[in-house]
Amino acid sequence: MAADGNIYERDLGRNAANHVALTPLSFLAWAEQVYAERTAVIHGEQRYTWAEFGRRCRRLASALKGRGIGPGDTVSVMSPNAPPMLEAHYGVPMAGAVLNALNFRLDAATIAFILEHGEAKVLLTDREFSAVIKEALATLGREITVIDIDDPLADGGELLGETDYEAFLEEGDPEFPITPPDDEWQAICLNYTSGTTGNPKGVVYHHRGAFLNAMGGVTVSQLNRHTVYLWTLPMFHCNGWCYTWAVTAVGGTHVCLRQVDPALIFPMIEVHGVTHMCGAPIVLNMLVHAPEDVKVQFPQTVEVFTGGAAPPSAVIAGMERLGFHVTHLYGLTETYGPTTFCAWKDEWDALDLDGRSERMARQGVRYQTLFDQAVMDPETMQSVPADGETIGELMIRSNTVMKGYLKNPGASADAFAGGWFHTGDLGVLHADGYVEIKDRSKDIIITGGENVSSLEIEETLYRHPDVMEAAVVAKPDDKWGETPCAFVTLKPSADGADADGIIGFCRDNMAHFKAPTVVVFGELPKTSTGKIQKFVLRDRAKEM
Repeated sequence: MAADGNIYERDLGRNAANHVALTPLSFLAWAEQVYAERTAVIHGEQRYTWAEFGRRCRRLASALKGRGIGPGDTVSVMSPNAPPMLEAHYGVPMAGAVLNALNFRLDAATIAFILEHGEAKVLLTDREFSAVIKEALATLGREITVIDIDDPLADGGELLGETDYEAFLEEGDPEFPITPPDDEWQAICLNYTSGTTGNPKGVVYHHRGAFLNAMGGVTVSQLNRHTVYLWTLPMFHCNGWCYTWAVTAVGGTHVCLRQVDPALIFPMIEVHGVTHMCGAPIVLNMLVHAPEDVKVQFPQTVEVFTGGAAPPSAVIAGMERLGFHVTHLYGLTETYGPTTFCAWKDEWDALDLDGRSERMARQGVRYQTLFDQAVMDPETMQSVPADGETIGELMIRSNTVMKGYLKNPGASADAFAGGWFHTGDLGVLHADGYVEIKDRSKDIIITGGENVSSLEIEETLYRHPDVMEAAVVAKPDDKWGETPCAFVTLKPSADGADADGIIGFCRDNMAHFKAPTVVVFGELPKTSTGKIQKFVLRDRAKEM
């Protein structure tokens, strides 16, 4: 070895020619150049080519810069899946600022907290949400620049700002340059978790992570220039699982959708030739149970990517009959959305529906852009055996893990303890290396000293012909400590289903000690992103 050490580190340093910060902004510059005249965005009757879309994003960046917005500044956006929200994913970071895409289903008090905690300087807001924004601004207690998004497809509302979005864009330069950040670790987005108690935590993304997870989405979803992506997933949710950037990276087409409604989704799939879409299991359930006169046949297979709990086999079968192919993903707000997917194996094609559903229930293997994941004992930080039975906590380490929680170093330190990100999800590792989530750490049911997965019970409940939705939580029990309590929504066609019958069905299809002892019928409470609010159900179960 050379006297002065590693020869590959001598006189071979980084410079402007061989090192550029990774950023998803580079995807826009590429799409503008390569597919300038192809359709980039569809919104109602509006069509933007990649050249037009690029100019709009550049104008937004320039207009923000002209208002003094730059690095370290937060720009909040309250908008459904419409062009201004998509443009903000480029225009805001192009100005050096941080995008805070607001969950438009939140109440005014929470919106006000987020605006204050994130120190937002500019708010772009769709008039349809003017009532909640007006209330939030009244409690904010400080001045903030408000720009109205006056979308012709909006349903009512009033204008609150000093100008409207289109006029604001006219303040900007359509030739504003796209430049990488000085450091790819620079913040690009601020998202807030939907905490079950207390105030939500601010999750900070950086340019490098956004670039990498978007490329992971391109690979896993097999996106290409022919991709037509329907925005059934909210763009505010983990920045649309990074598909806001991934679809652009291949020069595909974004089809905007303000409202998730099967009566809109089915004809849009047919008319626009949609190839890809994402959504929580509730969206799949909604499509499967849509009225027959709403459903439309289309010649292509639509690739659907879903997160959360694995879709029940009945829902998978229903989606397949309608022309969809479902892939199960896993991720968190703290990991830029999906990081794990159920990579399909050819030999699984020969399995029956139940067999395929069992494989699909596995969250699977890491994205190629995720450095490492493991199922570990959270106390010893040792990996559990790959036996498909020993439960541990899913841990992740990657460039696609958040910078941390804004203004909350204690929570960040806890999340990163031991050099891994602690997901809080409990699961097992199968012999083939596939991970299967069994429960959130707080959702596991311990009855008579036995660990029972609420997800396993829910999967059994979904097989019942009269069950449309189900959630299971622990109910305190004097004898067993805890016992499973099922909350069930029946299908409209259900006839004569009762608690005893559903409990009996579970006992016939799983170990008796795992079966629910109580069944409660009714609509299930959900978060703004469609996830069932188990903490609400746990509180109800405690009061029984």
